[in-house]
Amino acid sequence: MPRDWPVLRTYVGRQLDRIAMPLGGIGTGTVSLGGRGQLRDWEVVNRPAKGFAPTPALFALRVQARGSRPLGRVLEGPIPLEDYEGGHGSPVSLAGLPRFRKATFEAAYPLAQVSLEDPELPCRVRLRAWNPLLPPDPEPSGLPVALLRYRVANTGSEPMSASVCGSLRNFIGVDGTNGEACRNRNTARASEGLRGLLLSSDGVDPGAEQWGTIALAVRDEADVSTRTAWSERSWSHGPLDFWDDLLDDGHLEERESRRDDPVASLCAGAEIEPGEEHEFSFLLAWHFPNRGVWSPEPGDPPVGNHYATRHRDAWAVVEDVAGTEPELERGTVDFVAAVSESDLPPAVREAALFNLSTLRTQTCFRTADGHFFGWEGCSDRVGSCHGSCTHVWNYEQATAFLFAPLARSLRDVEFAHGMDDRGHMSFRVGLPLSRARDWPTAAADGQMGCLIKLYRDWRLSSADELLELWPRARGALAFAWEPGGWDADRDGVMEGCQHNTMDVEFFGPNPWMNCWYLGALRAGEELARAAGDGEFAATCRDLFERGGRWMDENLFNGEYYQQQVHPIPEGIAPGLRLDSREEAVGSMPAMQIGTGCALDQLAGQFVAHVAGLGPLLDQDHVQAAMSGIIRHNRRTGFQGHMNPMRTYVLGDEEALLMAAYPGERPVRPFPYFGEVMTGFEYAFACQLAFSGRTEEGVRVAAAIRERYDGERRNPFDEAECGHHYARAMASWALIQALTGFDYEAGSGRMRFAAAEGPVRWIWASGDAWGTVRQELVDGARRVAIDVHAGRLALDEVELRGVGSGTPDRSGWLGAGDSVEVRFPTV
Repeated sequence: MPRDWPVLRTYVGRQLDRIAMPLGGIGTGTVSLGGRGQLRDWEVVNRPAKGFAPTPALFALRVQARGSRPLGRVLEGPIPLEDYEGGHGSPVSLAGLPRFRKATFEAAYPLAQVSLEDPELPCRVRLRAWNPLLPPDPEPSGLPVALLRYRVANTGSEPMSASVCGSLRNFIGVDGTNGEACRNRNTARASEGLRGLLLSSDGVDPGAEQWGTIALAVRDEADVSTRTAWSERSWSHGPLDFWDDLLDDGHLEERESRRDDPVASLCAGAEIEPGEEHEFSFLLAWHFPNRGVWSPEPGDPPVGNHYATRHRDAWAVVEDVAGTEPELERGTVDFVAAVSESDLPPAVREAALFNLSTLRTQTCFRTADGHFFGWEGCSDRVGSCHGSCTHVWNYEQATAFLFAPLARSLRDVEFAHGMDDRGHMSFRVGLPLSRARDWPTAAADGQMGCLIKLYRDWRLSSADELLELWPRARGALAFAWEPGGWDADRDGVMEGCQHNTMDVEFFGPNPWMNCWYLGALRAGEELARAAGDGEFAATCRDLFERGGRWMDENLFNGEYYQQQVHPIPEGIAPGLRLDSREEAVGSMPAMQIGTGCALDQLAGQFVAHVAGLGPLLDQDHVQAAMSGIIRHNRRTGFQGHMNPMRTYVLGDEEALLMAAYPGERPVRPFPYFGEVMTGFEYAFACQLAFSGRTEEGVRVAAAIRERYDGERRNPFDEAECGHHYARAMASWALIQALTGFDYEAGSGRMRFAAAEGPVRWIWASGDAWGTVRQELVDGARRVAIDVHAGRLALDEVELRGVGSGTPDRSGWLGAGDSVEVRFPTV
């Protein structure tokens, strides 16, 4: 049996209001579990659908103690009256049905536990909801399923009958925005150990994005009944008839319907003795194979969904999951517990783990050919900013360290599909891949960051397929030296037209872009050496050293690095400029950093640390710049702050501004200067931690997670340009920064920080993950490394500041293997 579920955060009262934890697989879409235990935001049909929930979409409980009348409740906590006005268009499914009086939500993503209590009932209920999450394998982690277990405990003194019933309207044909149901039908199904319903359609076009199937099943129950439809009689007779039928004897009677979207209900019953409990285990699965492209042209076929190639329909999904559920749960709980129980600050564990939910949302998808893609985030009804945007996805570190196959897919798309023979990389890749380079512009930070990530991923794996991309990567770096390009004079400093993640072009040397460039030059140097290209490696080294010196001598103002704004040059190379709106104020370009203290001035250094590339700039200057950012950019109250753009922080909250102007602010600074965005904050938090300023880095992360506390914002939805924003997955690198974890596959060397006392940490390399324990035993420092999943080579273990040692077993290690190294104490 799997161990008990870990809990990282408990939510009560108003903290339940905004919770919506996505349940589903990587690239499959999700249905979210609300803080009251309700199912909300049904985003399973190939697009975002905030606020969309079919009516009904709920689970209900019927209980009857011996000698007492039956009682019924929807298996949800109370609807908050503060935000409910009622009337037509209510966002709550059948709000008039009785609910439990109290709810508590406990979470350690993707494991959620909702406790429900009501003094009128002779029972208590605990919902356990989850989906598989098993790094490093994206296949079991990419199952389109939500598992819902309702554990009913008899708290009375008499035997009790209990029935749990799930009901769902067959909304196939509708995605929350488009389409309509047409001749949908619900069919009772049974397989070994499973009973349930398959929701399908006879009238929706099988080629439509909204066409597919849904399955609702319950496992291993003797007393199961189904309804394929609710009654259609007038004046809300359908819900009344359903409720009366359920409460009558806990067994459903069939009804007929001529509706295009009939309601399916599945009920399971059991007898429970006093002091005992029974668990009703439901599986909800979906299968919508026809994902389209973001802006189709005539004749474009659907790009499809990888998950839909693995099963014929949703019923096949529940059959598959039911057969492997114990193993899936063990692997998921093992991973979540390893994060939750690591000796790391709670905010770090929470930020790293909870933001992994983004991989499950409609922000991310895998096409039928297996490639992995992402939007920047999700608007309420459409993806937000298409194309695995290089400058946004530069920041996230989760895929590289947890799901290496997905990271390698991103590198393949960037270098093999999104880049032309000139070395110009479209920073938004088009679909289908035959139109990957349709986007006309390359981003300076995006393209340079892709080079650092290529080195990072190769270093973690030594995968031949990544080193085979070196000729393309060489061209991507040399593209910076084109006439009219980013560094046309080849001095290691970007002066040219630099489109970037602020959605404008910077003109003139600036720390933000040049830090990415220095990191790319170092990555190019290391990759060139690995590929046997010594001459190019020397070129990269020379430019790196000259560019770093120039930046320290000319951009560091004594407090932080700032921009030298240059006039807009003539002869800008093709493909570098996206937008020329309102380009100048007087003789100089508008929308620049100027003398501002930019939060992201050291972003390239953060990713270089993650990749093991070392320092890029004078470390005294870097330390001073971090202090300058804390001094100028941190706000502990926003009541007097003026921000003309999007607002993600208010009132007395604490956060870091994108830029601060200790002196005079430009008339037209870059657009987002006054905003707060968590992905950039995490990047800075990591940079602090990598630089030895752990407490300050943890404070940044803690302030973010306090803002996403359930009452003010959804803890599973850190927003930027849309919900579930990819950049926030930079938070995974906090674990690396605080533990000192580093891995080189080629040498089989693993590194950690030397801990002052006994610790247990999680580590992850992309192709494997496990735990490490450090403790003092018999006068020596003992380091024990356990591999929990995946496979990697390990020949040397290093503790920074202590030394290196050979494990008692070297070579390839797999799941279940453990090694030990002992270091003499100093």
